Amino acid sequence: MDLSKIKMVVSDMDGTLLNSKHEVSNRFFEIHKELKQRNIQFVAASGRQYHSMVDKLEAIQDDVIFVAENGAFVKRKEEVLLTTPIDKKHVNSILSLIARTTNVHPVLCSKESAYVRGNSGKFLEMLKEYYTEFEIVEDQTKVKDEILKVAIYHFESSEEHIYPVVKHLEDTLKVKVSGSNWVDVSHKNAHKGYALEKLMRTYKINSDEIMVFGDYNNDLEMLQLSNFSFAMANAHPNIQRVAKYNTLSNNEHGVEHILEKML
Repeated sequence: MDLSKIKMVVSDMDGTLLNSKHEVSNRFFEIHKELKQRNIQFVAASGRQYHSMVDKLEAIQDDVIFVAENGAFVKRKEEVLLTTPIDKKHVNSILSLIARTTNVHPVLCSKESAYVRGNSGKFLEMLKEYYTEFEIVEDQTKVKDEILKVAIYHFESSEEHIYPVVKHLEDTLKVKVSGSNWVDVSHKNAHKGYALEKLMRTYKINSDEIMVFGDYNNDLEMLQLSNFSFAMANAHPNIQRVAKYNTLSNNEHGVEHILEKML
């Protein structure tokens, strides 16, 4: 495995760079100093809101490209590199669909905020981990802001309770089980692979010059773009099948383990 040509490192956040307490290790920030010295660009790619990602990587935010909302929003410093919103008619049809299902919690995600219902204090408390900026609204269908993604949460299992309800939308939209509790529905091109492909073209980076880490289904497309794709030990079976290599779990600093080897 020759990692000498690597010019860009891309990592998912939850379940990958973040441990199970949603923390970035001090070890990673030390490694990032060396990445920067070697002109290796770091890209954080997540289903999270942009503001939440910045909150986790505040110390190095000016040196990071943020691929937020599963690729629907890409930003570097103050420059917005990509936005891929979902049509309003699709947003309302998704809300109508899931209204028939009990115990689901939809989040309408925009560039600067997110819009949620205030009917569950337990959900709102959990939401603060992923969305540092959000508003409680009485009727989500009346939100006028441009929506990048509809994220839907279930406390037990997204794959079992949400995905079957929205699976048929895959013909026209991107439907992703993005975590054990989340399903994300967005524009067909709003995924991490599409966003990363754009970045690779912009920065003239080939598949043998990029390293990618992931753990869940919303990472599949971006892993397929790299000759050096790594599945975390805690990854979904689909990721284990697609990734070319494996590393330790997120709690064992699997990303840092490989980056130290490369450096």
